[in-house]
Amino acid sequence: MDIVIFGAGGRAGRQAVAEARRRGHQVTAVVRDPARHRDMADARVVAGDVTDAADVARVATGHDAAISAAVDLTVPPYDFFTASSRALATGLAKADVRRLVVVGLAPVLPGASGGALMDEPGFPNEHRPFYLGHAAGLAELRTCDLDWAYVAPAGDFDHAGTRTGRYRLAEHGDPASRISYADFAIALLDEIDAPRHRRRTASIGEA
Repeated sequence: MDIVIFGAGGRAGRQAVAEARRRGHQVTAVVRDPARHRDMADARVVAGDVTDAADVARVATGHDAAISAAVDLTVPPYDFFTASSRALATGLAKADVRRLVVVGLAPVLPGASGGALMDEPGFPNEHRPFYLGHAAGLAELRTCDLDWAYVAPAGDFDHAGTRTGRYRLAEHGDPASRISYADFAIALLDEIDAPRHRRRTASIGEA
């Protein structure tokens, strides 16, 4: 397939590009500044703004599916994630790209109690504005007509972890869970190749 990956220059995005290429897909890697990513030789690297619907449509036209691992820490989280969800919904629809897989965040997923993990007693909330921004972006996705999946680590990423080739679908968010970016990318691409989560969230844990 031809897959467009937004936020391809970040840690999750780079691993998504690598996993997609490993499977033989053609990849368009969308970044803010292609000059900073000359090492991504296996992908077509283009400049694009994930918060601009016209830009999303421009770079996505001709593709079969999209992944968004985009984040911009210079913008308030609520503003960025709502704008990017709206732009993806509008731009991908215009480009006739129906499948979208979004890299999500564990705190907005259900915890063991059934409520949002970030609202469970004892959950660390020093980054709550970031969590709420993600939650707002997910709420925007729920209103669109795309065939989307919101895929998040059950807890957090193991930043030094390596690829094992395995993962599991977790029943709920788990703050103690850790998964490598490379293994998480396998889950992302599985949702492109053989979708199991349509218009819903998925929690990914280490195998």
